Amino acid sequence: MKALPIPNPAVGRHPIAVVADRTGLSQDVLRVWERRYSAVQPERGSDGKRRYTDADIERLSLMRAATSAGRNIGAVARLSTAAIAALVEEDAEAQDRRAASSVGNSDADAAVNESMLLVRSLDGPLLDQRLRRAASLMGVSVFLESVAAPLLRRMGDEWHAGRLTPSQEHLASAVLHDIAMQTMRTFGQRNGGSRLLVATPAGDRHAIGAALIGAVAAVNGWEVIYVGADLPAREISVAAVAANVRLVALSIIYMDDADRVLGEMRTLRSLLPREVTLVAGGAGAGVIERQLTALGIRVELSLTGWTGALRRQQNSQ
Repeated sequence: MKALPIPNPAVGRHPIAVVADRTGLSQDVLRVWERRYSAVQPERGSDGKRRYTDADIERLSLMRAATSAGRNIGAVARLSTAAIAALVEEDAEAQDRRAASSVGNSDADAAVNESMLLVRSLDGPLLDQRLRRAASLMGVSVFLESVAAPLLRRMGDEWHAGRLTPSQEHLASAVLHDIAMQTMRTFGQRNGGSRLLVATPAGDRHAIGAALIGAVAAVNGWEVIYVGADLPAREISVAAVAANVRLVALSIIYMDDADRVLGEMRTLRSLLPREVTLVAGGAGAGVIERQLTALGIRVELSLTGWTGALRRQQNSQ
């Protein structure tokens, strides 16, 4: 299946109504920003009406994010698009740090410790209740990075040390997977943003890492196409092209056969259109990070890093 041709982003083809819808700015604000601050300089069609480029929409979206964080439009409008994108990312990271500090490490550590006790006692209902309460109190984004991800790492450490049984690991993974899937459904209903596809490669049946990646993406405004675990490279590439995604994320948890995984990743990178970004995450990806990078595949080993990668991808579109 061939990818559709990509329109020239430098050609003015969007009327002001489309730009208002995509950026969240009113048509009046767009006209004021153009006239007073020279925020963008749209072309004029033969009918005299404004026609905006993809680059104009990207710049205006970034300016809206920057001003929403409290920055002055006059100062922002004088900057290059790349400089505005850097400011937006800086503001978002500062907001995350404030949110995390307001929760406090002790609260997150307590949630992880209490959850591990419930995992060991195989108390699924109470584990689900404890984790959902933490998500409600902390906010979903902070919960995913400060509780869900550390809990998953703790479980992995305990599993490798022989202190966690298969039934305990499966119960906890099922609860976390349910919470992540609900997050994707809840946030995905109101996103309508850029699309990405999330999966695990053939042979990796551990879906929890992919589900957490999808949940983080949904919270950050992405429309997530979650296709689950253990999919061959060809199936992933067909789904990615059919869904017209801009990014494909694969979770690799365990590395029992590095050559097989690298072969799948190499095949997937060759089948995907060049403009589609491929990212790998998870403990297994860390084992073969150098080889993946050489294939042109980005590697993110934490949910915090994954959040930053998502924002950079959004800012570059």
